Amino acid sequence: MTGTDQATVTRGLPAAVGRLLAGVPLLGWLLGFLAAVLVERTIGDTLAQTLGLPKMPVLFGILTVSKVIAEIINAVVKNTAFDPALLVHIPAALVYLSVVYLLPIAAVARLGARAANRAAAIMDRWNLTIPAAVHIGLMYLTLHIWAAMSDYRLITLKITLIAVLLTLSLNIINGYMGEFSCSHPGFMAVGAYMSSLFTVGLFVDDKVLGKALMPWALDFLTFPLALIFGGICASVAALLVAIPSFKTRGDYLAIISLAFLFIIKSLFENLQGLGGARGIAGQPDWAALPVIFVVVGLGIWSINNFVTSTYGKALNAVRDDELAAEAMTVNTRQAKMTAFLVGAFWAGIAGGLLAHVVRYINPAMFGIQKLAEVLAMVYFGGLNSVYGSIVGAVSISLLGEALRPLEILKWIIIPLMLILVMIYRPTGLVAFRDFDLREAMKPKTEPGQRK
Repeated sequence: MTGTDQATVTRGLPAAVGRLLAGVPLLGWLLGFLAAVLVERTIGDTLAQTLGLPKMPVLFGILTVSKVIAEIINAVVKNTAFDPALLVHIPAALVYLSVVYLLPIAAVARLGARAANRAAAIMDRWNLTIPAAVHIGLMYLTLHIWAAMSDYRLITLKITLIAVLLTLSLNIINGYMGEFSCSHPGFMAVGAYMSSLFTVGLFVDDKVLGKALMPWALDFLTFPLALIFGGICASVAALLVAIPSFKTRGDYLAIISLAFLFIIKSLFENLQGLGGARGIAGQPDWAALPVIFVVVGLGIWSINNFVTSTYGKALNAVRDDELAAEAMTVNTRQAKMTAFLVGAFWAGIAGGLLAHVVRYINPAMFGIQKLAEVLAMVYFGGLNSVYGSIVGAVSISLLGEALRPLEILKWIIIPLMLILVMIYRPTGLVAFRDFDLREAMKPKTEPGQRK
């Protein structure tokens, strides 16, 4: 085979794979992921031992590769011996990823494409509630089985879902309204502290907040109230940023919002009644995976409805040209106020969830590093897009966990990726794309078929 022929084949492989997997609806991909997770639960440990891995990979094998690379770097830097046997873990992790995930997902999605398209076509004629419940139920079942295999997976999944909600709430202001706000970790801190004050102060004996005022509680009743209380408090705090936004834009609003973040952080550091710099611990273990999944689902649905409503169109008008929007009778002050209140409310909800997942909070958790993380998620995923916020939050969260063994190098690799995205896709990976659940669940046209 000549070099030209070989290059043609190499270029043709992705296209051939794309044609093979074309026509698979969302239902088919969800069934493929479910099959892969069931395969891992059945043979994951055995396959890992067969491949010479110390244990079943927890993050698709990427974390295993990162650990080997970290060991090599440490050996070179410290001039110590390196065990060459560890190098076998890299191809073993890739084989594990292919056998457990890639092959089952592709096989089930392709072989079941016709049946999945028929089912999607039938559900497309029904009320939106039924097909949405089927798809969301399959997604939750898959995530539940995947997370149940490891406590590390469970905590990672919980924090990733919270990151999705936080990123969406910031995208309302920085994406749909076109401002640059740095205040979101402050809103998150208010929600975390106020929801913790509600649950720990009322239902837990605590050294900082004193004895419980109520001896018992029904978590499925009181926890939603605690989250809503934290969200409302965050919305009230957002007025300190929203009102100055009437007169300022761009760099000036960024400075005001950053000052708000420092004020909130300093306030909680010096409020000894809320633990000061030590923070608050002992939050009830009420943030189970089903609770977080439902709350984040409600958040996505609510924010998507908001940004596609008349209020969302008003935010887009303010982003494009505020003076022109005012001339077209858009109440720009009301639009800005609403955006900050809604964004802060869901950021407060995210803070309340985080407090009850980690079961400990302190002011240092809501500083500049948290701001950098959420800004990276928004701009990496894409502005003005619910899809983009989900992609950005999931990508940065999982990538940060997968590269954790690399320590300082992690904060070189991720920024380099952000730089490349900003150069080649300045608005993010999936920007300015509406989230239409009905459209996403529609059947797909298979190769060779007419629509």
